[in-house]
Amino acid sequence: MRQDQNYLDNCQPEHSHVSIQPSAGSLSSSSLPSSYTYSEGDEESSSSYEEKSYNPKILFHNFIDSFKPFDYSKLPPIYFRDNKLSASQLQHDDQTPPGIIDAHISSHEAHNLQFDYSALTDLERDALVTANSPLSRHLKTRHLTLISLGAAIGSGLFVGSGTALSHAGPLGLFLVWVFMATIVFATLTSLSELATAFPISGAFATFITLFIDSSVGFAIAWNYALQWLIALPLQLIAAAMSVQFWNPSIHPAIFVTIFYLVIVFINLFGVRGYGEAESILSIIKIIAVVGFNILAVVIVTGGIPGQPYIGAKNWKPPAGGLFNAVEPFKQMCYILASASFAYIGTELFALAGVESRTPKKSINRARLHILYRISLFYLVSIIMIGFLVPYTSPNLQTHQHMFADVAFSPFVIAIENAHIRALPSILNVVIIITVLSVGNASVYAASRVMCALGSLRQGPNWLHYIDRKGRPMGALTVSFSFGLLAYLVCIQSKTFEIFTWLLSLSGLSAIFTYLFINICHLRFRAGLSYRARDPKTELIYCASIYYSWYGVITCLITLVLQFWAALFPPGEGKANATTFFEIYLCLPLIFFSWLGHKIYMKKTKGVKLTKLWLTAAEMDVDTGRREVDLEIIKQEVAEENALLSSKPWYVKVYRVLC
Repeated sequence: MRQDQNYLDNCQPEHSHVSIQPSAGSLSSSSLPSSYTYSEGDEESSSSYEEKSYNPKILFHNFIDSFKPFDYSKLPPIYFRDNKLSASQLQHDDQTPPGIIDAHISSHEAHNLQFDYSALTDLERDALVTANSPLSRHLKTRHLTLISLGAAIGSGLFVGSGTALSHAGPLGLFLVWVFMATIVFATLTSLSELATAFPISGAFATFITLFIDSSVGFAIAWNYALQWLIALPLQLIAAAMSVQFWNPSIHPAIFVTIFYLVIVFINLFGVRGYGEAESILSIIKIIAVVGFNILAVVIVTGGIPGQPYIGAKNWKPPAGGLFNAVEPFKQMCYILASASFAYIGTELFALAGVESRTPKKSINRARLHILYRISLFYLVSIIMIGFLVPYTSPNLQTHQHMFADVAFSPFVIAIENAHIRALPSILNVVIIITVLSVGNASVYAASRVMCALGSLRQGPNWLHYIDRKGRPMGALTVSFSFGLLAYLVCIQSKTFEIFTWLLSLSGLSAIFTYLFINICHLRFRAGLSYRARDPKTELIYCASIYYSWYGVITCLITLVLQFWAALFPPGEGKANATTFFEIYLCLPLIFFSWLGHKIYMKKTKGVKLTKLWLTAAEMDVDTGRREVDLEIIKQEVAEENALLSSKPWYVKVYRVLC
C-alpha cells in the first residue's frame, strides 16, 4: 500500500528517537530497545500516496483495502542492545503492535523471542505500545492550533456565556473567565513539556497511567473520553435546534441526520482531511468573533444610525450592575463549571501532537498560539457582551441552562437589540458552524483517547484497531455510535431536560483533567529529581513547576467553591440535589471508575488497594521519551528567532497571533 510506504518515508532517522530504557531485573536474555527512530518530517514534504489513479475500480479497491488492519511489519525495526552491548534489531510481526505478544503463540515461544516482550513491566509495555502507535502523521502546527481553537470556541462562548452573565453580572463574568484562563495557561504550559518529551498516543490520558497510577489514569481517561462522546450528540442537537431559529416547524431530527453524516464523512477522510476541515471551520469562527467584537465597539459607542450611545450603562443600576445583586460571590462560584466548559478543547493540541510531522516544534508553538488567541478572542468577547447585554435581561434569566437555544445567545440578543437586520441570521449560521466544528473535534478527541485506552489494556482490545490509513477505526465506530443519541431530540417534551443531564456528565470534567495533568508534571519532575537528572539539560521544552503547583491549587479551589455553590445554589438558601448533580455528576463517575479498576487490579495483578500512586523510584521516566540533539534544536530555534527579528513589526505580530 502506498500509505504504508508513506509511513515508512516519515520513519527515517533524523535528530530524534524514542528512548527505551530497561528497568532493573525486567529483562531476560535481551535488553529493551534503546531507540525507535522516526522522522520529525518536513512540513511541506509531499506524500507518495498523493499519486492517485482515477480508475474507479482501483479507487474502490483501495478504499476497501484501506480499512484492513495496519501492517506492523511495515514499521521500521526497533533497534536495541543486548547484554553484550552489540547492536541488534527486531522486526515486527505483520498484525501485532510493538510491545504486544501475539495471542496465538505459546508462553514458551513468547519467552524465547529475540526481544522478550513478556519480560516487560506494565509501565514499560504501556510506554512502548503508545510510543510506537501507527496513527497517521500529517498534521502541521497550524492544524494543532486550529484544532484546539476549534474545539474551544463553541457553544460555551456563543450561547453558554449568556447564562453565566445572568448569574455573575458583567464584571463577575469577566473575573471568572480570567481566573479560568490562568488555570488553562498553567496547565497547557505543563502539558507542553510532557507532550514534547513524550509524543505518545493518548498524551495526558497516558501520562496519568505512567506517572501517577493506572487506576487514576483509567478513571480520568474514560471520563475525558465520555466528555467528548457526549459532546457529539449535544452539538448535533444544538446545530439542529439552531436551524429552528428560522423555521420552528422544521423537525430537528432531519438536520441531526444531515449534520451527523457530514461529521462522519469528514472523520473517515483520516487525520489530514479532519485537520483541513477543522482549520477552515476554525478560521470562519475566528473571523466571526473578530467581526462581532468590531461591531460591538461600534454599537457601544453609538455608531449605529438611530441607536443611542450605550457606554457603561449596563454596568450600573438601574439597567444592570457590575455583579449580581443577590449573593454576588456565590453567583461567581456557581458559573465556574460554565467557564471550564467554555475552555474545553484547548488541550487537544497535545492529543494531536502524536499525529504531527514535527511534534518537537509544533506542540510548543501551538500552545503559544492557543494562549494568545484564547485570551484575545474569549476575554474581549466577554467584555463586549457585558457592555451590550445587561445581566438583568429577561431573555438571559428566563432561559438558564438552555445551551442549545441560539435565540438566547448574548451575541444574537445584542445584535437584535441594535435592530440590525440580517445579522442575527448570519450569526446563527456561524453558531451552527461552531457547534459542528466542536462536534467534529469531539469525534477526534474521543477516538484518540479510546485508542490509547485500548493500547493500555484499559478498554477492549479492539479499540486500538488502526487501519492502513492510520485511522483508529475501532474507536471511531464507538464515537459515531454515540452520535446517534442526538435522536433523543425527537422526544420533544423532554429535549431540554435530556440536554441538561447529558451536559452534566461533562460539567467539571475539564477541571479534573487539568488537575491531573498538573499533578503528572510534578510527578514526572519528581522522577527526574530522584534520579539526580537536570530537566534543562535533556528536555526540548522545560516548564516551571510553579505553573503546575498553581494549576493544582487553583483546580482544587475551583472544585471546592463549585461544590459549595452547586449544593447550595445562590438565592435558594437550602441544598438542592438536582442542581448539584447537574454540575457534579462526573464526580461519582470518576470515583466508581477508579474504585472498580482498583478492585480489578487487586484481583488480577495483586496490587494492594492501599497503593494509591507510583513512587518516584517506580516511575519509568525514559521509556517512550523523545530524545533529541539539544544543540541542533537550539541552533534551529536561534536561526528562526534571528530570521524573525529581521522582519518588520507587523510580521512579528502576525507570527505571534497567527
